[in-house]
Amino acid sequence: MNNTASKQKTAENISKPNTLGELIESGYDARSVKDEMRENLIEKLRSGEKLFRGILGYEESVVPGIVNAILSKHNLILLGLRGQAKSRIIRQLTEFLDDKMPIIAGSEINDNPLEPLSAYGKSQVALHGDETKIDWVTRDNRFVEKLATPDVTIADIIGDVDPIKAAKGGHILSDELTMHFGLLPRANRGIFAMNELPDLAGKIQVGLFNIMQEGDVQLKGYPVRLPLDVMLVFSANPEDYTARGKIITPLKDRIGAEIQTHYPKELQLGVSITNQEAWTQRSGFEDHTLEIPEFISEIIEQIAFEARDDQRVDKRSGVSQRFPISVLEAIVSNAERRALITGERKLVPRISDVYAALPAMTGKMELEYEGEQIGAEKLAKELIKRASGVVFEGFFLGIDFAPAVQWFNDGGKILLSDTASANECMILLDSVPDLIESTLTPLALDKDDEANVVSACEFVLEGLYAENKISRSEDGGFEATTKAKKDRRGMIYEDLTDRDSFN
Repeated sequence: MNNTASKQKTAENISKPNTLGELIESGYDARSVKDEMRENLIEKLRSGEKLFRGILGYEESVVPGIVNAILSKHNLILLGLRGQAKSRIIRQLTEFLDDKMPIIAGSEINDNPLEPLSAYGKSQVALHGDETKIDWVTRDNRFVEKLATPDVTIADIIGDVDPIKAAKGGHILSDELTMHFGLLPRANRGIFAMNELPDLAGKIQVGLFNIMQEGDVQLKGYPVRLPLDVMLVFSANPEDYTARGKIITPLKDRIGAEIQTHYPKELQLGVSITNQEAWTQRSGFEDHTLEIPEFISEIIEQIAFEARDDQRVDKRSGVSQRFPISVLEAIVSNAERRALITGERKLVPRISDVYAALPAMTGKMELEYEGEQIGAEKLAKELIKRASGVVFEGFFLGIDFAPAVQWFNDGGKILLSDTASANECMILLDSVPDLIESTLTPLALDKDDEANVVSACEFVLEGLYAENKISRSEDGGFEATTKAKKDRRGMIYEDLTDRDSFN
């Protein structure tokens, strides 16, 4: 590779001139936006700088595709279901732009002072020459984003003729100076992002393609030529891409890179993303201690994994990563509510808090017909049960809870309210044989740490429920399974029959 990029003076390494003459004297050499992004990316890769901060799990899949697209100077599209960080990635593309860029002062389309594009920019240079005023725009102001909806018009994207401008300036309507520029021209020398591209009407896609391919477009019959310098970035749901809408072939052909995003492939990666994004450090509780047990974090994430695999949940819609994030926030809030009621200073979420977070789950699942039949809340409870069983097996494989199960089979019942204090729950749990003792060792807990012990024991009871060894009532109580109850009643009946025979 040659050293042109390192030798040329750009907006990053020169003082900020205020006039065109000063800019020329400084040696500034403008680059196309794609050359600019490419060269800045190369510097980041050489320095080992982390790309796309806060994006986890894409290091070996999505990020290399984006890097290759920028190095190739390609427009790109991110395909993925909701909640896969597509918008966050797109917005971070501005990190590959220069910190500041010079434009002709007052230009609506970021006119390059050395090669103005608009009639306004050209007239300013012709009128003022080297004294033409220069403004500097930051990288964030070089990013334009639009959500594609059916009501988007060509005027929104490209622009429209403004009769008021024509009247005030004494221009004919075909004069470019009468034009009110849309979003795309205003993104000149920057990044233009269009989310959910297939939802954009076909005729608007034609206009979008035409101005990028040919550099011209017609507005109300008047031809306008705008050879823009723009990096085009799109996002789309892969199902929408082929079903709800479509991308016209010429525009699709113009997109150089099609990159597929995805949900976390490993449970621990999902846990890391959720913990990073969830709002758990609450104001007003600075004098409280929040501890989220590892098994609670894993159950939350496993619920999302189970939902994505469940045939009763619509795969075309997906289960967003916002699902576990919202669930964790709701769980912490319920633990927060309990602390306010009981006056406890230590907040440790429990399984009962997971059930209290049902409203954060039901609205984030699009159900198939079978799922609609049983209802979102019942399905969510099934997912909690299945997820708890999977995580329980990982923590307590080989641990014998037979004495505790037998206690329930003998008629024992326990109700752990989500608003009961840890001390109250410990009294109830202590009545279940070997439950606390068998729980402490695998999790390396101290019995004096009541909040964590209660959370762990309730997790064990939920795990036994998931394995159908005990039953769980609607109010959160644990008792013997229906089968065990029937067997016990049978034994009592047989015992009474034997006594009658003996007598």
